[in-house]
Amino acid sequence: MWKFPGGLSEPGEDIGDTAVREVFEETGVKSEFRSLLSIRQQHRNPEAFGKSDMYLICRLQPRSFTINFCQQECLKCEWMDLEKLAKTENTTPITSRVARLLLYGHREGFDKIDLSMEELPAVYTGLFYKLYHRGLPESYRTTMGVD
Repeated sequence: MWKFPGGLSEPGEDIGDTAVREVFEETGVKSEFRSLLSIRQQHRNPEAFGKSDMYLICRLQPRSFTINFCQQECLKCEWMDLEKLAKTENTTPITSRVARLLLYGHREGFDKIDLSMEELPAVYTGLFYKLYHRGLPESYRTTMGVD
């Protein structure tokens, strides 16, 4: 079945860094984090040691296009047309749903689907956190005096 690359984060590794690393390890494609697209939550997942897990789906921008895939993790790896991927029966439900989400973003603008990352200062001196959220419309930011 066709699916997007993915895997577990290393301790202390940010969401975007995990996505970029996993794509490179599995496909050999270099990329850059653009946004968080969606979150899947599943309870009693056998691959998560029977615990609940959250699977975060990111949108990346490729920085290279030559595929050199890891044969220990993948049987096959190729660039695919999103419309074909969204319609194929040989994929997972999450993959076809994300393909449709990406098609919508291409047509209507990624600002309609992206959860962008903003780094903000934490209440603890010298620490920061990353907040993922949909962007506020420019008209609202101007009216509210928000940067």
